[in-house]
Amino acid sequence: MKTNTFSMIKEEPRGQSLVELAISLMIMLLLLLGAVEFSLALFQYVTIRDAAQEGAIYGSINPTDESGIQYRAVATASDVLPQLTINDVDVTIHGDDCEGTTSGSPNSLTVTITFAHPITFPIVGPMIGSNTINLTASVTNTILQPTCPLP
Repeated sequence: MKTNTFSMIKEEPRGQSLVELAISLMIMLLLLLGAVEFSLALFQYVTIRDAAQEGAIYGSINPTDESGIQYRAVATASDVLPQLTINDVDVTIHGDDCEGTTSGSPNSLTVTITFAHPITFPIVGPMIGSNTINLTASVTNTILQPTCPLP
């Protein structure tokens, strides 16, 4: 009995592997780019949080120098966020602008920085309805100097 050698060759569908690769590659790229976008936003949030902390530390010694507090915060973040301005920094004093207490609460100041993180991944913007993610960092410190005058 003679067998035909051509009939023993198994035929496989051509291009199936290429289609599977194309579909899985798109999903992997979407996940990778989403992780990169999230990482950028997190890095910028940590930067503005550190800048707010630096401004609050300066403000705890110089609570009346609002422009100095804002400048200090912006200067701290300038290497990572050159587009941050003093208009993005808000300084709020709770109580008096001196070391002591007001109505039993210690006098303090809050430095709040708001920054609009631009979304670099083009598919995410239309999905969330905005091309930016608003990041806000707020730090409160007790005022240490100058000492309040005695009543």
